[in-house]
Amino acid sequence: MKVLGFILQKEFRQIFRDKTILAIMFALPTIQLIILPIAANFEVKNVNVAVVDYDRSSYSQKLINKIASSGYFRMVGNTISYNDALKLIEKNDADIMLEIPQGFERNLVREGRQQLNMSVDAINGTKSSIGGGYLTAVLADFNKELDVNVKSVNSSSFAQSPRIDITYTDWFNPRREYKYYMVPGILVLLLTLIGGFITALNIVREKEIGTIEQINVTPIKKWEFILGKLIPFWIVGIIVFTVGLIVMYVVYGIFPKGSIAVLYLFAAVYLVALLGFGLLISTISNSQLQAMFVAFFFMMIFMLMSGFFTSIDSMPDWARKFSYLTPVTHFIAVVRLIVLKGSGFWQVKTELLYLSGFALLLNGCAILNYRKTS
Repeated sequence: MKVLGFILQKEFRQIFRDKTILAIMFALPTIQLIILPIAANFEVKNVNVAVVDYDRSSYSQKLINKIASSGYFRMVGNTISYNDALKLIEKNDADIMLEIPQGFERNLVREGRQQLNMSVDAINGTKSSIGGGYLTAVLADFNKELDVNVKSVNSSSFAQSPRIDITYTDWFNPRREYKYYMVPGILVLLLTLIGGFITALNIVREKEIGTIEQINVTPIKKWEFILGKLIPFWIVGIIVFTVGLIVMYVVYGIFPKGSIAVLYLFAAVYLVALLGFGLLISTISNSQLQAMFVAFFFMMIFMLMSGFFTSIDSMPDWARKFSYLTPVTHFIAVVRLIVLKGSGFWQVKTELLYLSGFALLLNGCAILNYRKTS
């Protein structure tokens, strides 16, 4: 343990000697956590809609007014022809085109039904699918509010179609604010990037400046060397995580509903796994540039397949299985469950087993792969 203490002294001196690294580790994640959740908002607003109204009736005008007053759409044109509206989509001035056919009001009153044509610009997949869904919901609500009586075939009286009223409640995020969903995920990603990249460059830096040769001729054991490299950045990671939780509360008003102790337990184990992964990359790389590219390759996969941007359940079967082989997936799920839902230890204990397994495997590989002789 005395040898490990000397290694830790060296690492801490090296960290505090480089002021740029300190700024990167503490200032940049704080600034990013303040800015990114505001910009990274998946809620689609201001969807541009071009309407082709062939009917020009009171009912079609009511429909157009309802769409415009929903708060999600911006009417960019009430054109007289399909081709004019299509040109607006081609010029990227419109996202959705709604075509109201001639006889819209007459068919609703006489026959009780009428089809509309909705054309969506699918270049932006997220905006088109969500915007199209919003417009469909507005049309359904308009249809439900219509004061139209449909005459029964077998009776002279007016028949009313049965209607089911659905009421629902959004739990854990009643106002559906994306910041509650985004902030915990962004905190995990920033912690992942900082921990993964800095440790990936650590041992490689020793190789480039030549101090690794001096360390290799000492009687330091491999596990002592790896542990000495891991512990300082583990402490830094815990501090960054604490700062992130403070920013999350002060700036966004989000305070963990579950146990903070359980949250820190998972953060501690996750950092061991993540730093072990970074050290493993560092042991197989010969230059900082090579380590950066290898770390960037894996970090991109971790971010895109972690469930941060898209739901894991929506992924293909092979991608869903692969996503569970990354520690980021499990930690993002745990942070969201504890922070937003208030889950306890027994609800997320399986994720702790996954993270512990990753920690043992990655650090074990880093120790085995580190060679004191070239």
